[in-house]
Amino acid sequence: MLEVIKKRRSIRRYTSESIADEDVRALLEAAMAAPSADNLQPWEFIVVDEPELRRKLAETHPWSSMCAGAPVIFVVCGNDRRSKHWVEDASAATENLLLCAAGRDLGAVWVGIYPNQGSEKHVRETLGIPSALRVLCLVPVGHPAEEKAPGTKFDEGKVHYNGY
Repeated sequence: MLEVIKKRRSIRRYTSESIADEDVRALLEAAMAAPSADNLQPWEFIVVDEPELRRKLAETHPWSSMCAGAPVIFVVCGNDRRSKHWVEDASAATENLLLCAAGRDLGAVWVGIYPNQGSEKHVRETLGIPSALRVLCLVPVGHPAEEKAPGTKFDEGKVHYNGY
């Protein structure tokens, strides 16, 4: 598992090859296998594969441009009325999705939306997302058109045992 974790890198360039339905399903299953406070599972996901919508999502902010070139974008949402821990729960789901993508040799990147209200409004209006849902992030996914070596950000100086 550690090798898959190290393999997970932010991939922002993708080939034009489409993503298989079984891969989309696997990524969603992995996301929904995440832990959730009180098991409330406040997450919801929008799968975007329509080119015009992907282009519009690429305009969300300066760091979302890769959405236009990704064959599929997962929009990770959370219901803040269902759980006060929606951010944590949807974040855990997002990390599971990213790890599953790496394990399936797909490239993906976390494109933050929350807490930027302007970005959230753009995504909400583009996809018709109801007001009960908040938009945590976009996750463009595709077959990688770039390679990054596996790595870690381990820093012994940030580890403390039995107290600070």
